Amino acid sequence: MRLLCKKGLAIVVGLMLPAPLVRAADLLTNPGFEADPQGQTSVILGWNSSSGSPGNVWSETSAAIAHSGSNYLKVYQAFTGVINDSGVYQDNLSGPGAIYAADGWAYTSASDTLAGENAAWVEVTFRDANANTLALYRSALLTTNAIATGTFPKSAWIHLPITNQYNPNTGIVTNYTSALVAPAGTSFVRYQITFQGDALDSTGSVYFDDLTLTQTAGGPQGDWNIVWSDEFNGPTINTNIWTYDLGNNSGWGNSELEYYTSSAQNACVSNGFLHLVALQQSSNGYSYTSARLKTEGLYSAEYGRFEFRASLPAGTGFWPALWMLGDNINTVSWPGCGEIDVMENKGSALTNVQGSLHSGSDETQVYTLPGGSVTNFHLYLLEWTPNAISWYVDGLRYETQTNWSSSVGAYPAPFNQPFFIIMNLAVGGNFLGNPSTAAINANSTFPGQMLVDYVRLYNLTAPLQLAAAWSGGKVSLTWPSNIVCHLESATSLSAASAWTDVAGAAPPYSAPLPSTVTFYRLISP
Repeated sequence: MRLLCKKGLAIVVGLMLPAPLVRAADLLTNPGFEADPQGQTSVILGWNSSSGSPGNVWSETSAAIAHSGSNYLKVYQAFTGVINDSGVYQDNLSGPGAIYAADGWAYTSASDTLAGENAAWVEVTFRDANANTLALYRSALLTTNAIATGTFPKSAWIHLPITNQYNPNTGIVTNYTSALVAPAGTSFVRYQITFQGDALDSTGSVYFDDLTLTQTAGGPQGDWNIVWSDEFNGPTINTNIWTYDLGNNSGWGNSELEYYTSSAQNACVSNGFLHLVALQQSSNGYSYTSARLKTEGLYSAEYGRFEFRASLPAGTGFWPALWMLGDNINTVSWPGCGEIDVMENKGSALTNVQGSLHSGSDETQVYTLPGGSVTNFHLYLLEWTPNAISWYVDGLRYETQTNWSSSVGAYPAPFNQPFFIIMNLAVGGNFLGNPSTAAINANSTFPGQMLVDYVRLYNLTAPLQLAAAWSGGKVSLTWPSNIVCHLESATSLSAASAWTDVAGAAPPYSAPLPSTVTFYRLISP
């Protein structure tokens, strides 16, 4: 914050960063494994197996053993006769400059004690879009020597703060710190449990519980800032951004059953949300109406992070989607133009969403929500870089594609050109298994609607900063013009103070000289 004074007058310049992802203090999903069904071993919600053999990682139930609650994670080696790694990991969206703290708890039982040259630890790595490790931090290593010296006693839970910084290329410890800093090039942060098994097939296991990864400083997306968005806060759909696809167009290539309209019954903005509404309504020979909005001819983008917060409808036959097509679709047709599906869902599968590429080959993956339903609001995000495309739900990375083919050019075509955005709510179609109108009507409630809170595009930019200087006897305020933000002012920082928009303010902005101290800040979006 800066204070500018002249002849008893003052202007105070502050800053508010873009709103963070709405997450709990612990960024990890299912950090204590309490979301796993009790009494089973194979379902570990929210975590991915890093083992060659997932059977070496078990979710177990015992309130007498767990550090807290009833569940914990058991890990042991693969018994392959060579050095091997087993464990689980979880990836969270991140960006350069973000700072974290992390820890966990570990236990080795007297009846199944870590043995031989086996070792275990927890670690945090910062990775680029291709999952290359940029920075590596680990806890103390749990070894048989640590057991022998009493550093890691048997049948006791030991706290493992992640404080040792390693050179990721040499594996040598270079620093001791509790501040885990995301370096330049970071796309995501990975929290991982590792059990390194020796080549002697030594026995023993380690239990893990109550793991934490918290962000302590920096924006959640680092130097990524919002460069385009629609917050749907106006009274109507912004026709400078969106246009409509109309009709049925022979099922849109998918045997869809709806007829798209531009009617406010099917698409409208209300209470800060875009409503895309499917109605059981006859139109032009079709049994349903709905809406399909697109930015074709109005806005397109190449690379960045696309974020979409939405609530989806439940019911057989609903097919909500946010997706993108290449700007050259009218010259090379589909699939040569390329298609990126940020999110699509089958209304009969309320815990699953899907992210896909279509370009001549098809790459896709289904994600199962670790809790809740798509009828609740979730954040769907796609990160698109020149050689990697990744999908996230609520900050958790679940899919990355780094290789694809194209009918119109060499890799990375066609995903190296501008794409426009499409949002729609289809009814029926091939993706859903072509349910009949009778099945849809019997198993769905109309109207069904997709509520969209916002659509945003982030790019790596210069920091969002507000600067002030005297110029020509006036105060000139400047800030990056390529970041979506607006200027607000207030005369006090008290809790009751009201911040108000500075109407029409654009950089550089000549601020009027106030009679008292005036505070300015930027809000993004």
